[in-house]
Amino acid sequence: MEKYLENLNWRYATKRYDESKKLSEENLENLKEALRLSASSYGLQPYKILVIEDEEIRKKLRKEAWDQPQITEASQLLIFAAYTEFNQEHLDKFISNTAKTRRMEEKELEGYKNMIENTTLQLPKEQQQIWAAKQAYIALGNLLSAAATFRIDASPMEGFSAEGFDKILNLKEKGLTTAVIAAVGYRSMEDDYQHLAKVRKSKEELFTTI
Repeated sequence: MEKYLENLNWRYATKRYDESKKLSEENLENLKEALRLSASSYGLQPYKILVIEDEEIRKKLRKEAWDQPQITEASQLLIFAAYTEFNQEHLDKFISNTAKTRRMEEKELEGYKNMIENTTLQLPKEQQQIWAAKQAYIALGNLLSAAATFRIDASPMEGFSAEGFDKILNLKEKGLTTAVIAAVGYRSMEDDYQHLAKVRKSKEELFTTI
C-alpha cells in the first residue's frame, strides 16, 4: 500500500511528453488489460477505447483540442468513446459473453437480463449516453492508477471538441461519441509541472464520517 500511495504522489497530469520515449508493447498491453478489468455498471462496459498512434490523425485531433501538445507528443492517445445508445443488441451480446465465460446456459441469466432490460434499456437515449459516459470515466480513473503503478505518465483531458473528434474518427456512424481522452507516455524533463507540490484538500476537509 505504501508503494501504491508513493506512485499516486509521483503522478501528475503531464503537460509535455518526451516524444522519443514510447511505451513498450508489454506496458501498452498491461494498460489495456487494466482497462479491460475496470468496473462498470452491471459489467456492461458501454464504451470502446480507441488507441490512437497514427501521427496524421493525431495532428487533426490536436486542432480540435485547443492545440494541446499532449495530443501529438505522447506515446499514445486513448479515446474513451461512449455508446450514444445502449440497446437490445448490446445486451444480448453481453449475456451471451457472460454465459460463455461462466459456462452457463443463457436461460440461467434471464432474471439478470430482465433486470437490465427494465432499468438501463428503459432510460431515454440522452440519459443512456450520460450513463455510458460516466462508466467511461470510471475506466479513466482506473487507467490513471494503473499507469502510476507502472510509472507511466498519463494526462486525463476534457479540453476538446467532442463533435470534432467524432467527425475525424467517424464515431457517430458507429453509435459512439467521445466522452473523455487521455494521453500516455513519459514526461519531458522540460515539463516544469512535475516539480510542483501536489495540491489536494486535507483529509479533514475532504472526508466526513457519519
